[in-house]
Amino acid sequence: MDFIPKLFAKNELIVAFLVVGLIMFISVLVSKYLLRNRIPGAAVAITLGLVLAYFGEKKGIADMPLFAGMAFLGGSMMRDFSIVSTAMGASLSEIKKTGWVGILSLFIGIAVAFFVGGSIGYFMGYKDIKSVATIGAGACTFIVGPVTGAALGASSDIIAISIAIGVIKTVVVTILTPLIAKRIGLDNPQTAMIYGGLIGTTSGVAAGLAATDPKLVPYGALTATFYTGLACMLCPSVYYLILSLFV
Repeated sequence: MDFIPKLFAKNELIVAFLVVGLIMFISVLVSKYLLRNRIPGAAVAITLGLVLAYFGEKKGIADMPLFAGMAFLGGSMMRDFSIVSTAMGASLSEIKKTGWVGILSLFIGIAVAFFVGGSIGYFMGYKDIKSVATIGAGACTFIVGPVTGAALGASSDIIAISIAIGVIKTVVVTILTPLIAKRIGLDNPQTAMIYGGLIGTTSGVAAGLAATDPKLVPYGALTATFYTGLACMLCPSVYYLILSLFV
């Protein structure tokens, strides 16, 4: 049996895909038979991933030699590739139908998340502007938080808080999207794009829309991706300057 660890070590990326596939398979079964599809399998998978990450130190489960490939699979390159690839199924004609409303949803979504998140952080005791701005950016997405924190020189613990806020938002959006989809008319490409622009978390929107209607995923993910890029520019600059007038 000694050859098994060596085999895993030589094929660490394949093992990482296998582990993720098993997690998704188990999550779908749990969602279908135990939760009766009330919570999407993607949300269950994210929760299981967070539980597994607890057992690691710096890189989560990738700290274990048998699962070293998870560090590459979960790295920024694969993440960005996945985000970009979601837009490949979008129709240009459907995107044009959304028009200026889709653009406006981006600015509204970023502003609301940033200032509401920053206000909550302020009233919870984080008084300095760098911390407030970083926490507000984390409320946008778990990517915008650390980008803003690094640009402003925020402390590592504040950056960690911003990432945690973004992860919580992703899980909440993943769970709630299929539950509220019918009530808000989330059943066509135009509303999916507006929804992605308002909410912003690409992984949460994509997972939630996948549980609602897989055909809507490219449209919601498209504006959510723009949301992330636009927020990375606005939060440490324009919104930070606006925030400095009040904090």
